[in-house]
Amino acid sequence: MNTMPSNEMLSIGELSQRTGASVRSIRHYDEHGLLASVRASNGYRIFPAKALTQVRQIQRMIASGFTIDDIRGFPDCMLLIDGARSCDQITDVQRQRLEAIDRQIADLEKRRSRLIKTLSEGAVPPVE
Repeated sequence: MNTMPSNEMLSIGELSQRTGASVRSIRHYDEHGLLASVRASNGYRIFPAKALTQVRQIQRMIASGFTIDDIRGFPDCMLLIDGARSCDQITDVQRQRLEAIDRQIADLEKRRSRLIKTLSEGAVPPVE
């Protein structure tokens, strides 16, 4: 992985290209306070080198089921260290997210079972 001086700035396009995040996603993260951009003389957003790590961490957290609002409540260390381990402060949030996912899975399994029954019996079963 190429490293860059900590004082070097990235355009939104460069940040997108180097992280794989869309420009739209990066704007969204910035608008919600997860990144800190400044405006260049041409009015375009530019980002410090640390934004590479921040965007990657945000992507990891979103892929684990966290929302932007969840991430905004996480300690800064979670965004500033590439591959940072979970902090004790977010364990409860992680457990709550896991419980929500488990409820969604249970609901989907019930729906799947109802659909299988409908297909095999030819009629929609009553709601239990």
